[in-house]
Amino acid sequence: GRPGGSAALLARAEEPFGPARQLPGRLRPRTDRPAVLASFAPQVAAGAGSDPVAEGILREAARHMAESAAAVCPAEGEVYVSLTGGLFRLGDALVVPLEEELERRLPHARRVPAAGGPLEGSVQIATELARSSLTLPSDASMLYVVTPKRG
Repeated sequence: GRPGGSAALLARAEEPFGPARQLPGRLRPRTDRPAVLASFAPQVAAGAGSDPVAEGILREAARHMAESAAAVCPAEGEVYVSLTGGLFRLGDALVVPLEEELERRLPHARRVPAAGGPLEGSVQIATELARSSLTLPSDASMLYVVTPKRG
């Protein structure tokens, strides 16, 4: 219902969520708001081939992802980038613009297959922290570790 919006996306959103005007009131009290909104991503991807608004949403998401990767990647040396997570099941509608953005922002980074998913990565980070062998760059704004007090 916004100016410049997409009638097709509005119709797709109203199928699972009901009338758009009621959506803010229904979502606000929910603690799972991010998950509910994320559940609509496949509908956006499905419309991307024929809807410039849906395509723009995915291009903007790709731009944000690439900006985040660039923010944490070293400017020099060997840099590797992997894609992992459920959003990449959306396919080319997201992956192609993301690859373009990564090439623009991180041309020196080599794309490699992910060694696992987000859960495996979290477990690996926790394991390396416990062994004091974590090799990720030390930046408190990117990784904040709380050490329990002993005694």
